[in-house]
Amino acid sequence: MSHDEFDAVLKTPFGALGVRTAGGAIAEIRFLPPGTKSMRPKSALAERACAQLAAYLNDPKAGFDLPLEPAGTEFQRSVWRAIAAIPKGRTLTYGEIAKRLKSAPRAVGQACGRNPYPVVVPCHRVVAADGGLGGFASATGGYLLDTKRWLLAHERN
Repeated sequence: MSHDEFDAVLKTPFGALGVRTAGGAIAEIRFLPPGTKSMRPKSALAERACAQLAAYLNDPKAGFDLPLEPAGTEFQRSVWRAIAAIPKGRTLTYGEIAKRLKSAPRAVGQACGRNPYPVVVPCHRVVAADGGLGGFASATGGYLLDTKRWLLAHERN
């Protein structure tokens, strides 16, 4: 997806967030690399999403009230619901979520990697059992893990 396929791009301390809307709902929020240029919202919903994301980036206690386009399989949605229930400043391991869902940690990790609404559905709060970060947004290094570190530190403040 090219930069101009987003309805807005919000600059962040860790890079940028691309926001895409469809049919009156948020269809996708995507982490974009550092240096990505911002783009003014093309719609009222994209503007609302950017305002809520900016409020969260300023204060991790800020919440989200955005319509999310239905996506994913039933299992993925169950993982995303479990992730959404993790309180700010806390983490759970892939294994802890898997146990709750009677699944496997790898399957939970794959569902996390397919989360179309990161930050709003806070997959950064899911970590490896060994205390490490695990992956993030289907990545095991680079700016995406730096983003996860930033988000976790932001929520601990």
